[in-house]
Amino acid sequence: MSTALIIGGGQSGLAAAGALREQGFRPVVLEAGPDPAGSWPRYYDSLTLFTPAWFNQLPGMALPGDPQRYPHRDEVADYLRAYAGRLDCEVHTGRRVRAVRTGGDGYVAETEDGSTFTARAVVAATGTFDRPHRPELPGLERFAGTVLHSADYRHPGPFAGKRVVVVGGGNSAVQIAVELAAHARVSLATRKPVEFLTAEGRGNAVFWRVLAAFGTLPVAPLFGDGSGGVPVLDTGGYRRALTSGDPDRRDLFTGAEGHELTWRDGTREHVDTVILATGYRPSLDYLRPLGALSLTGRPLQHRGIASLHPGIGFVGLEGQRTVLSASIRGVAADAAVVARRLRERVG
Repeated sequence: MSTALIIGGGQSGLAAAGALREQGFRPVVLEAGPDPAGSWPRYYDSLTLFTPAWFNQLPGMALPGDPQRYPHRDEVADYLRAYAGRLDCEVHTGRRVRAVRTGGDGYVAETEDGSTFTARAVVAATGTFDRPHRPELPGLERFAGTVLHSADYRHPGPFAGKRVVVVGGGNSAVQIAVELAAHARVSLATRKPVEFLTAEGRGNAVFWRVLAAFGTLPVAPLFGDGSGGVPVLDTGGYRRALTSGDPDRRDLFTGAEGHELTWRDGTREHVDTVILATGYRPSLDYLRPLGALSLTGRPLQHRGIASLHPGIGFVGLEGQRTVLSASIRGVAADAAVVARRLRERVG
């Protein structure tokens, strides 16, 4: 039985482990964190899924409880830990991979603690949380206030009574801005108006079934790499909050100096904190020794298999195959395809 290394023990890695087992591999999961829950324990405290519980599950195990509810961050983390416990494979925690190189008749993964693991195949499933995207914004390098990424945001407490600008038009940006608006004076700054996808009532089964069906179609490559963003799912009154102006939505600021931001109409305003809810990029630096990444750090791959290394697969990339490829629902379908293709290539 050939060994397959899975780098990352979150939703993508666990889905890959199960799929590789189905294809006759011996999966070995290397997780940098203390337990196989991926990045979920590190997300902001109030995070809830934007889709119902039944929509979010890995093969063979549903999220416990009411299938129509919207699970909290901690529920998802607990679910992943329980799922890992049911998998028939090795899971090594506290093993952050530093580099993957060719070796023998396959690959060698070197971890930061000096351990090495060899395998015929490797699946990179480390997601994006460790590589927050901080775009260059007008004058922000001259801003003397606090600038942080949403990856560092946990709860509204430190921002009470402050003037806060949240940059970004995606689900997390809107959720954070609306939450903060109850404690601070908040603006959501975006390059274009926020687009909403609304299910009339959280229990709208037809809406979610249609989204689930469309989300499994392998059409994402037609729309690029998925980094362009998706509409905000209005499951928590977010459109109503923005329409009421609490928080208000503004065009992106045009400059910054000291503690002030300059808005498009020329007005200048004191701002305490700018929160960049501007997404993430694939965290894959350990593949650089193989030459498997572009100059910008993006994987050189086609639908989940490395272009130059037929024994290297990917699971959890945005836009990998479907519009849901980076979600709990999407990783299972992608993992099955990648595992099958790796079996065809490395035997």
